[in-house]
Amino acid sequence: MNFTIQAQLNWIVDTHNSQLKFTVVHLMISQIDGMFTSYTGTVKSKDITFADAEINFNVETKSVDTRDADRDIELRSKEFFDCNKFPNMSFKSTSFKKIAGKKYKLTGDLTIKDVTKQVTFDVTFNGTATDGFGNKKAGFKATTTINRLAYGLMWNNTLEGGGLTISNEVDLILNIQLMMK
Repeated sequence: MNFTIQAQLNWIVDTHNSQLKFTVVHLMISQIDGMFTSYTGTVKSKDITFADAEINFNVETKSVDTRDADRDIELRSKEFFDCNKFPNMSFKSTSFKKIAGKKYKLTGDLTIKDVTKQVTFDVTFNGTATDGFGNKKAGFKATTTINRLAYGLMWNNTLEGGGLTISNEVDLILNIQLMMK
C-alpha cells in the first residue's frame, strides 16, 4: 500500500512589512492615498510556488488612515464604512493561478459592509528570502480597481463644473510580505 503525504505550507501576513493601500481621484484633479493599519491574513499553499494557494484577509475598517483626521472620521461614518455596524471587511480567495513568470491572477470574494463581490487582482510574486532571524518570507504586490458604489460606499458631491468630489473607482495596492508559520 502506497501513501502520498502532501505537505501544506502555512503563512501569515507580516504586518510590520506589509501595506494595504488605496487611491481615489479627488476633485477630478489629484489623487488621495490612504491605507488600513490593522489587518490579518493567512495563506495556505501546497508548495513554494503558491499556485492554488488559499488566501484569507480580515481588515479592521476603523483602521483607515488618510493622514487627515477629519476625513478619517468621515470614512468611518455611516456614509462610508459604517465601522460601528461593519467593523471588518474581508477577502477569501477562490483561485490563485500562475500566468507566466512572476505574474499571477488572484480571484476571490471581497466583502465590504454587507456586500460581497468577486474581484480579481493582478499579482507579482517577488520571491522568497530568509530574514536575519531565520524566518522564511515571501513577497507579493497585488493590484485591482473596484467600484466603491457597488459596496454601498455612496457619499459624494457634484462639483460646480460637473464631475464628482471623489471618484467611484478605487485602486487597491497591496504590498504583502508573508512569514512562514
